[in-house]
Amino acid sequence: MTEIQGPAHKKDLTRRRVILAGGAAVAAAGIGAGVVANASADETGATAKETAGQKEACYRLTSETTEGPYYIDADKIRRDITEDREGIPMTLRLKVIDSDTCKPLKQAAVDIWHCDALGLYSGYESMSGGGPGGPGGGGTPPSGTPTGTPTGTPPTGEPGGGGPGGGGGHSEPTDDKRYLRGTQLTDKHGYVEFKTVFPGWYQGRAVHVHTKAHVGGKMTDAGYEGGHTCHTGQFFFSERAVLDSAKVAPYSTSTTTRTTLTEDTIYDQSGVTGGLLKLTYGKGRIARGVIGSITMGVDPDETNDGTGI
Repeated sequence: MTEIQGPAHKKDLTRRRVILAGGAAVAAAGIGAGVVANASADETGATAKETAGQKEACYRLTSETTEGPYYIDADKIRRDITEDREGIPMTLRLKVIDSDTCKPLKQAAVDIWHCDALGLYSGYESMSGGGPGGPGGGGTPPSGTPTGTPTGTPPTGEPGGGGPGGGGGHSEPTDDKRYLRGTQLTDKHGYVEFKTVFPGWYQGRAVHVHTKAHVGGKMTDAGYEGGHTCHTGQFFFSERAVLDSAKVAPYSTSTTTRTTLTEDTIYDQSGVTGGLLKLTYGKGRIARGVIGSITMGVDPDETNDGTGI
């Protein structure tokens, strides 16, 4: 995906806001009674406004984060990125809006990529082995007790410390696999939806999904070309959902030291503006599937490729 960096126009940060993710009705569909809904309850920096007679909660610009070492511009335009990966089925529903106007951005290209249930990234399996002890081994599932500052060496290039956004230079792929990676174009309402699996964890990082949003390009035979990257971020998962997932195979076989959400050096603890997903699933039935949703507030005039953070 070619990136042409256009001029960046600075805007008044106090005017930036983002509509609260409104996927709760969609998230609850098909899951049944006893629904667990968690995360995205933090309304830090929220303001209210009236639009067409309905009150909407608006938020600041979604946090920018490091790209990390495992990004591959694969131009795979697809909704289902699961391929052969085992794990808890997850639907990820995203809405992209202009953080200044709160209007949806249509035809923006949204990338997501993340590790599998045992901490492996496609394209980098030899580098992302889940930290010391490897990705599996039949150990005891993690408890709710924080692990403290992670010890050992995190996977190459992924920051294990140094403050939010620290570290994470890009690494070249070591294999040709491309599972759990994909791109979708937003519809006229700013929505994209991906079918994937609930991510696992690896040494030094809390459970997360990477994302990029590109604007100003166009579809070609080779994929999405041109334009620029206006947002690079990460989505995060509540501790409750992670602990529920850890009871389910293959997550339950992981012996990798887990980093909690409060210990993570990339998540800025700001709730939805920091990328915290709203997650919905049947109580006691997370194995049947999870729906995650969030609204991404981006500045389409800025260039944020995540490499300089």
